[in-house]
Amino acid sequence: MPEYLITFNDEWVPPHTEEQIKAKSVSSRAVIAEMQAADVLLFSNGGLDESTALFSVEAVDGEAIFSDGPFMETKEHLGGFAAIDVPDDDTARYWAGRLAVALEWPQEVHRFGGAGEARRLKPTEG
Repeated sequence: MPEYLITFNDEWVPPHTEEQIKAKSVSSRAVIAEMQAADVLLFSNGGLDESTALFSVEAVDGEAIFSDGPFMETKEHLGGFAAIDVPDDDTARYWAGRLAVALEWPQEVHRFGGAGEARRLKPTEG
């Protein structure tokens, strides 16, 4: 089954008051709860922007070189995302549409060809 990533970029979001952001949080969390109930949500998070970047790393002569900056210059920052596991594009379209309506800003959907790598939980002993 393909996996999908629903994303939005920070620059797509117009300025909001604190009250508006709180209302968007409530409405988007309701959609996320529906995704959980439908057992399609793999992982979700938000609030990724310039302020959350901790450091950058690049390879120099086969070594990882870390720095506090400068970060790669880009106007776009991933604002938030939801990774979902659904059977087809139409179902991914449904959930992306639900988020777009709840948040009132655009969403973008990416399809992965198959399951990626993930940390697998160990079975509980009992």
